[in-house]
Amino acid sequence: MGVLAALGSALCYGVADFTGGLLSRRVYFVVVALAGQAGGLVLALVTAPLLSKGVPGIAELAWGAASGVGTGIGMIFLYRGMSRGSMSVVVPVSAVTGVALPVLVGVLLLGDRPQPLPWLGLAVAIPALWLVSRTGDSNHEGVGTAASSDGLIAGCGIALQYLALAQAGGGIWAVAAGRFAAVLALLPLAVSARRRPRTGKWHMAGAVATGMTAALALILYSQAVQQQLTVIAVALSSFYPAIPVLLGITLLGERLGRMQVTGLATAGVAIALLALG
Repeated sequence: MGVLAALGSALCYGVADFTGGLLSRRVYFVVVALAGQAGGLVLALVTAPLLSKGVPGIAELAWGAASGVGTGIGMIFLYRGMSRGSMSVVVPVSAVTGVALPVLVGVLLLGDRPQPLPWLGLAVAIPALWLVSRTGDSNHEGVGTAASSDGLIAGCGIALQYLALAQAGGGIWAVAAGRFAAVLALLPLAVSARRRPRTGKWHMAGAVATGMTAALALILYSQAVQQQLTVIAVALSSFYPAIPVLLGITLLGERLGRMQVTGLATAGVAIALLALG
């Protein structure tokens, strides 16, 4: 069940990234991030009393809040990179950074010791994540450099989110605490949104729905870390870049490049190896 929960997390995160990326090209990216985290907070607060056992401890809520700070950082820089039209750069950089750092911390500091097959899966996963996200449409060095910086910072935020939520013990109240912390972290930036054109109600509804989907991804991830090593749960959850690629093909009529085909095939191999562990 841990593998299925982690893959479900990847599916939800992929859908959220796809819709969030589209919205951030039409609406100020800070508004998309803030409305999304508010929607995620509502979902988590409704879900936590129904699925959680007992009252959360201070440590669980504190780790959850730390994960929310990571979420706020990750979403701001991810959406900013996407708003610049550099999805082909920012997504793979953030995805690879977001999985590599938790793996290093898990092995070096947390004592995670995957079996040989999952180790091989982890080794295959990182290049697979990079390849599956490449579209080759970013030809301007300045844009690519800026997007790489956005992706690197977003990846660090995502890594903090994953690691802190795993340390919280997998409780859904920790997800709720994280969404609350993310809203607080994003509020100061929302002041600048007042100088922007008003956001349409459908765009706002889309941003809220996107945040709810991302919160569901974190709830599934929180269940996965209770049944899998953190490094494996993170690696499986981090296959979310494959989903925007597939949605782009089916909904937007996009075509796969050779690197993406290779990346999808490699991702399938990596998932199989990780699942066998």
